[in-house]
Amino acid sequence: MSETTFRFRSGRSPLLVSIPHAGTAIPDAIAARLSPAARALPDTDWHLERLYDFLDDLGASVLQATYSRYVIDLNRPPDDESLYPGRATTGLVPRETFAGDPVYRAGAEPDADEVAERRERYWQPYHDRLRSALDELRARHGFALLWDAHSIRSSVPRLFDGRLPDFNLGTVDGRSCDPGLAARLHSIAAAAAGFTSVLDGRFKGGYITRRYGSPAERTHAVQLELSLAAYMDDGPPFEFREALAAGVRPHLRAMLQAMLEFSP
Repeated sequence: MSETTFRFRSGRSPLLVSIPHAGTAIPDAIAARLSPAARALPDTDWHLERLYDFLDDLGASVLQATYSRYVIDLNRPPDDESLYPGRATTGLVPRETFAGDPVYRAGAEPDADEVAERRERYWQPYHDRLRSALDELRARHGFALLWDAHSIRSSVPRLFDGRLPDFNLGTVDGRSCDPGLAARLHSIAAAAAGFTSVLDGRFKGGYITRRYGSPAERTHAVQLELSLAAYMDDGPPFEFREALAAGVRPHLRAMLQAMLEFSP
């Protein structure tokens, strides 16, 4: 199963880009139990591979999930501990959408055994490959750079008030990467004309950033939660807008280039 749960391509630089939430595949047995609201996969990080179409030019390695976060959320801890205690969020195997709608039809929710099986079948292979890719980069370059790429609707009242900034950089309050690198990335985002940004705001980094970002172990990790409105329709049918994407790509590329120019 591991060969189908993700796609990986190796690059030549110390940079690894992880895209854990852009997958849309759902096994038939699970899809048949989804609610009407969930079948549209509204919480997908849509079109990120197309938006980041310059990664090969930068020599980045890329790890992208193929299955939907409704199968299992690769950016949640395996024990399903909340990343934001006291705040609304979704779990390892989500039971509610970001909007608060049920993911499953009544009575069709997965039990603990099914959650454990999904964790072994879908979650573990992605993290095994992520870990080995970072090990390979450290062995080859002396350090590793991890960019965890995400996107989200600009307005999700259940999760945050008002409109989300366009660029939401997360470094777990400075713990997952060098503070100078974080400041440099935020300065690039803040200087992007027509866009808004924040560092370690509502989204400080999920499990991937928290688990693998460790400057002491020569791995510097940053999460970017990008507003969908910056590059596509911010609602169904979630169509990609090349004219918008052309405006945001240079800023994404500049941030990733700054990572590559970083010398720990």
